[in-house]
Amino acid sequence: MSSWVLDASAVVAFIRGEPGAQVVEPRLASSLLSSVNAGEVVARLIKLDVAPADAIQWVRRLDYEIVAVDAAIGLRAGELSALTRSKGLSLGGRICLALAEREGVPALTADRAWADLGLDIKVSLIR
Repeated sequence: MSSWVLDASAVVAFIRGEPGAQVVEPRLASSLLSSVNAGEVVARLIKLDVAPADAIQWVRRLDYEIVAVDAAIGLRAGELSALTRSKGLSLGGRICLALAEREGVPALTADRAWADLGLDIKVSLIR
């Protein structure tokens, strides 16, 4: 059973050895990452000048389960836009929250704006 849902920011922090990486590392094996957030990690790594093939390999080789986004998660993420508009959450962020809500586990993120969303979804910050 999974204990966490990873936001792209947490995965990028781990890959790059940024502050908070030590919080992410022991949680990887018991975590889920949505397919949308996996794509977001790849895009961020490419933006940081990582070769596309290398970025994909990073995402594939880490020890978590990548979960395909279904209609229910996608629709809930859309609905969350009304509740998180003031915080500027991306679609990927809302997908992460929707998956965490469905699984009943905390979302793990580096995004401090998530700390006070006022939602009934557990959020844990890595830094």
